[in-house]
Amino acid sequence: MKSQRKVVIIGAGFVGSTTAYTLMLRNRVNELVLIDANHAKAAGDALDINHGMPYIGGAKLWAGGYEDCAGADIIIITAGAAQRPGETRTDLLKRNADIFDSIIKQILPYNQEAILLIATNPVDIMAYVTLKKSGWPVNRVIGSGTLLDSGRFRYLLGKELKIDPRSVHAHIIGEHGDSELPVWSLANVAGVDIELEDEVKEKIFTQTRDAAYEIIEAKGATYYAIALALDRIVTAILDDEGAVLNVSTLLDNYCGVSDVYLGVPCVVDRSGVRKTLDLTLSPEEQALFEKSANKLKALIDSLELDLEQK
Repeated sequence: MKSQRKVVIIGAGFVGSTTAYTLMLRNRVNELVLIDANHAKAAGDALDINHGMPYIGGAKLWAGGYEDCAGADIIIITAGAAQRPGETRTDLLKRNADIFDSIIKQILPYNQEAILLIATNPVDIMAYVTLKKSGWPVNRVIGSGTLLDSGRFRYLLGKELKIDPRSVHAHIIGEHGDSELPVWSLANVAGVDIELEDEVKEKIFTQTRDAAYEIIEAKGATYYAIALALDRIVTAILDDEGAVLNVSTLLDNYCGVSDVYLGVPCVVDRSGVRKTLDLTLSPEEQALFEKSANKLKALIDSLELDLEQK
């Protein structure tokens, strides 16, 4: 494993800057670059974090340009139009697809070997757009997927059961958005099925699915938990962990679904997504999963985006 660990974050908004702070605080990288259309904002974030270096370590952090993508192990894209109160993630699609077209064109001259980690919403479609625009192998274009949603789900289940959420094993799969679904049939604690009343299950899932709307309404944006989720993915990649994480990847006959990015359990290591792990879904879950896939496919088709590689 190479000793140098370089990450570039494109987009120094709430998510990008919080992710940078999280990665530095947890000593994940040797080099970290912030790139933003507003260079002064990226420079201010870099300066602010650098002032804490005497307390956290000696990594190099700076605000740079696309030429600084050279040599990066991971390029995280958080740039894009912000989700507004009351706006769904899919409402963002057209605006963010145009932004990504410009970003990817500027990355490619400087780096062809990194892993592209997408966090911009609607993340599953933006990861699909990135794959098509970059022409990179599927394993090296990853969306943050339903990792955050699964974390929210596990937190709420742990709270209900009075059990540490790290001991709760439960999945949210499908779209990172309104059509996501809980895999209740496989949810467990130490292999023991989770038994809850239907109304409690519905309450927990509704709170999971609608969490972003609640947070955005309260404070304008979500960024702490997604930064921790991105940190988890970065760590799995840089440390070649082979960790199972619910990230978004291009599916190929996964539970009968193909040619769309959705969040499912994936083995993540230095190569990116090494493989997907098949889940045995109940008939109801299978139907919801297919519905989620069809929703995203229809959105991509209806917008008639130019997804040919440039």
